[in-house]
Amino acid sequence: MSRPPRARDLVLDAFEALLIDEGERAATMDAAARAAGVSKGGLLYHFASKEALELALIERLVVLADDDLDEMIASPDGAVAFFLRTSVMDDDPLDRALIAVARLAQGGSAAASDALRAVRQRWADALRGHVRDETALDLVLLVSDGLYYNNALGEAAGASGPVPRGEALDALVALVERSVSPR
Repeated sequence: MSRPPRARDLVLDAFEALLIDEGERAATMDAAARAAGVSKGGLLYHFASKEALELALIERLVVLADDDLDEMIASPDGAVAFFLRTSVMDDDPLDRALIAVARLAQGGSAAASDALRAVRQRWADALRGHVRDETALDLVLLVSDGLYYNNALGEAAGASGPVPRGEALDALVALVERSVSPR
């Protein structure tokens, strides 16, 4: 009897959620199977080891980053604006994969660290042609990092959070674009 094709994704989704919500130590194979509602055998059918599960999550990140790069290059607003706007987390699949792989990297996974560096480098390479020099590229990347990091600070009830949104984000993006655009 063949396994349902969705079972692999359910396990990977569960593993990702465990990493995000509870951290790398809690994201065990048993916990992933339980959270996905599959047996340990069902999990092992798709992922023979925790390393295989981690590598599948890293592969997911790479695929999502590829899609993001395609969208960034095709964006009518321009690559810099797209990149900065998407640095404000939206709890989309790319955000979730980035956070989960970052948790693996924090837990000591060299493969996860390498993947995160490679994705960042690919974003930098795609942005390079849209900024005037390497210092301008650094500015875009560091503003993006700041936006992404500050998402973790959240928003207090009734107060705006540390991440600009709406008109404030528009103004920030415009300022960065003026500062980095090729002359």
